[in-house]
Amino acid sequence: MLFLGDENNVSSAKSSKVIAYFTIAPIGTESTSIGNYVAAALGAINKVKGLSYELTPMGTIMEADNLEPILEAVKTAHEALTSKGILRIESTLIIDDRKDKPRTMKDKVNSVKKHMKQL
Repeated sequence: MLFLGDENNVSSAKSSKVIAYFTIAPIGTESTSIGNYVAAALGAINKVKGLSYELTPMGTIMEADNLEPILEAVKTAHEALTSKGILRIESTLIIDDRKDKPRTMKDKVNSVKKHMKQL
């Protein structure tokens, strides 16, 4: 999906955060349970400086001041699963790198809650 806006309105808002949605899954394990692999990935992500994250039932939301910690988190998560002997890994990464106004994970949720009150 591509959203186009007024490119002339883009500014470098000082408190803008890069927000990302990330999932990771090992392929070819003996069990359908992957909680231990997700835990290993999160253990690696937890060591990335400049990154905050929130585990959800279906993935992990990450927030950082710039893109580098997000990409480092994905790399370290993959390395964590590889070190556990996983030979194939699937992951999904969706990045929201908004430059026109400051946004955070919490702010985005609050915005939706505000709109729901108007329903």
